[in-house]
Amino acid sequence: MLYYLFRFLERFDIPGSHIWSYISFRSLLALILSLIISAWFGEKFIKWMKRRNISETARDASIDPFGVEKKGVPTMGGIIIMVAILVPVLLLGRMRNTYLLLMIGTTVWLGFLGFLDDYIKVFRQEKNGLKGRYKIVGQVSIGFIVGLVLWLSPDAVVRENVTVAEQNQEIVIKHRAEAVKSLKTTIPFMKNHNLNYSDIMSFCGKHKVAAGWILFVIMTILVVTAVSNGANLNDGMDGMCAGNSAIIGVALVILAYVSAHIGYAAYFDIMYIPGSQELVVFLSAFIGAMIGFLWYNAYPAQVFMGDTGSLMIGGIIGVCAVIIHKELLLPLLCGIFFIESLSVIVQTQWFKFMKKRGKRVRIFRATPIHDTFRRLDSQLDTTSSYILKGWPHRPFHESKITIRFWITTIILAALTIITLKIR
Repeated sequence: MLYYLFRFLERFDIPGSHIWSYISFRSLLALILSLIISAWFGEKFIKWMKRRNISETARDASIDPFGVEKKGVPTMGGIIIMVAILVPVLLLGRMRNTYLLLMIGTTVWLGFLGFLDDYIKVFRQEKNGLKGRYKIVGQVSIGFIVGLVLWLSPDAVVRENVTVAEQNQEIVIKHRAEAVKSLKTTIPFMKNHNLNYSDIMSFCGKHKVAAGWILFVIMTILVVTAVSNGANLNDGMDGMCAGNSAIIGVALVILAYVSAHIGYAAYFDIMYIPGSQELVVFLSAFIGAMIGFLWYNAYPAQVFMGDTGSLMIGGIIGVCAVIIHKELLLPLLCGIFFIESLSVIVQTQWFKFMKKRGKRVRIFRATPIHDTFRRLDSQLDTTSSYILKGWPHRPFHESKITIRFWITTIILAALTIITLKIR
């Protein structure tokens, strides 16, 4: 809203009004505003939740070797994150931008889905919350909508990067003059690092482009669902998911910025995506919301984000990566989320496999994997054997585990950025 107001005032040569056309100004303002909102609204929200005794009921000291009691801590803190993102974006963003509307829709959709899950846990006292199949339907639905919009919208176009000449043994990269619908996406570590979904479906003959778009929509659904669930699993320790997500957000804002700048896009040999600069505003608000939420969520937590926050965060990351054609970088960038999900899948499937053979064998001491690092021998299931029972050698405090996961994500984020030049 403010963006359009000041662009209107610019017609009358009002001093300072032109600054609103700069993406850097609006992005930094969005970050600062989201920080302030999350810190101010967070305090009000926590007090309101405590007065009504709306708190987390499932966590207790039995899972922590250091005996930290976590009953009575308010949950649904994802509402703080949602408000801190949406208010700056609505004020500072260009609301006619298709990409920005997709990000807002994803935030509201998955935030509401997570809210339903938290509501059932807190108010109906059902430990498992919303049934898993309904969560999957919600995640698949938003992934389908995003993929379909990117397929059909005339605004979702790119200017493809091409090699036009070689001068002094250096490759010169430019972008095509015309913006087109594209099924290409970036592959890390490859010199000619664009993968075309239609090429994968080349066996469909003359229908390979249509089949490629169908594959793209399916890929979008898988990305949104996988990252959303990964973030949900990562939300098991104070500050864990919020800190990792803030770091991932920084990497994504860099990728979105260079994708929206034709000069930087040429330098990094990636596709130029007109209109994606509004993602920089959104992601700046996202980063500010994450950091502001950490003010209350860092150890010892005064509020938990709940599924309201974690499902929404994962969806935001997944959709943003798809929009800027960087979804294949997510296994590296969101490596922590990927490992958390993989640990649960491997543990569950291996246990079922061995149980059919009359044995109770687990691989890890606990899953998701972050719980392995704080589980004592006395807390293990005595009826089961463990392949990695001796790893780690001793339990770590929750805050140390969280910070070490943050450091790992920082390394993965840095590697994600430099893969654009390591080819």
